[in-house]
Amino acid sequence: MFRTISNNLAFFRQFRQRFETTGAIAPSSQFLAKSMTRFLAKRGSGPVRVLEIGPGTGPVTQRIIPLLTDGDRFDIVELNESFVEILNARFQQDDVWKPAAAFSQVHQLPIQDFQPDEKYDFVISGLPLNNFPADLVDSIADTYFKLLKPEGVLSYFEYMYVRPIRKVVTRGDEKVRITRIDDTMAAHCAKQRIARDNIILNIPPAWVQHLAGVGSPDGAMA
Repeated sequence: MFRTISNNLAFFRQFRQRFETTGAIAPSSQFLAKSMTRFLAKRGSGPVRVLEIGPGTGPVTQRIIPLLTDGDRFDIVELNESFVEILNARFQQDDVWKPAAAFSQVHQLPIQDFQPDEKYDFVISGLPLNNFPADLVDSIADTYFKLLKPEGVLSYFEYMYVRPIRKVVTRGDEKVRITRIDDTMAAHCAKQRIARDNIILNIPPAWVQHLAGVGSPDGAMA
C-alpha cells in the first residue's frame, strides 16, 4: 500500500511539472490495465516479445508481468527519468516484478529512437498523444507499426471524447493540431482496428484501442 501511495505521489508531481509528456491526471485504473493487456493474456504457449511505451510508474506493467514467462522478452521505453528510476527500483525490490528482471529492460529515450533487434508480438502504449504536436504523433504512430510484427497487436488508450470536444471548442492552430491527430489515428483505426474497449471505471473514462499489425488480414473491427 505504501508503495502505491508513493508511486501515486510521484505521478502527480510529474503531471504537475511535465503535463505535455505525462498527460494523464491519475495513474491508470486496474480496469484499464486489464483491457490494455487482454490480448497478451490470450497468448499462446510459445515465447513472446512485449514492448510497453510510456508506462509511468507502472500500473499497466504490474498487469503485464504476471503474464510473462521465462523465454519471453519485455522491453519498456520511458522518457521521464523519475519514472525510469521507479521502474528500475521495482524490478529490484518488488516481489511481483523481480522474477521478470532477467528478461526485462527499461530504456530511457524517445520511442522514435528505439531500435531493437527484433519486432514485437505486443506493443502496449500509454503515451498521451493528444498532448503532442501533430507531426510527432504521425512519427510515433508510424513507429508503433514499425516495431510491431504483422501478426502482432498494438493496444493504446485515449480519453473518451477529448478530441471530438477539442475539435469543436478550439480555434486556430490548436484546432488544426487536434484535427490532424484525430485524422491520423482514425485512419489507422479504420484499417487495423480489431477491438475497442470502453473503460468507464478510470479517471477520466477511456477507450482502449486494439490494432492489428500492418499486413495482418485481421485489421477489421471486431
